[in-house]
Amino acid sequence: MEIWHNPRCSKSRTAKKALDDQGVEYGERRYLDDAPTTAELAAVLDKMGADPWDITRMGEPRAAELNLAALPHDRDTWLTVLAANPALIERPIIITDTRAFVARGPFTL
Repeated sequence: MEIWHNPRCSKSRTAKKALDDQGVEYGERRYLDDAPTTAELAAVLDKMGADPWDITRMGEPRAAELNLAALPHDRDTWLTVLAANPALIERPIIITDTRAFVARGPFTL
């Protein structure tokens, strides 16, 4: 199990604490420092049953700079954008062997 974590984000810290409280063993990936590749993003999105635009932080200034709201929904293009701009990836993401999800609320494993 792995958490894509940003220690500066309160939601991310809350999810990490929830994992600790549940006694779950996991790896921590500080995805802003160690950005996922397009292949890693695609694999995680497949586990989520989602597309890249579903986990994109559209309110970020970088999203406006890139005019993402007008970008056609082409999966490969969006994967490239997210891999190059990991701050646009919604956080935190918890990845298990069988599923992945954005952990922005209470959860149990």
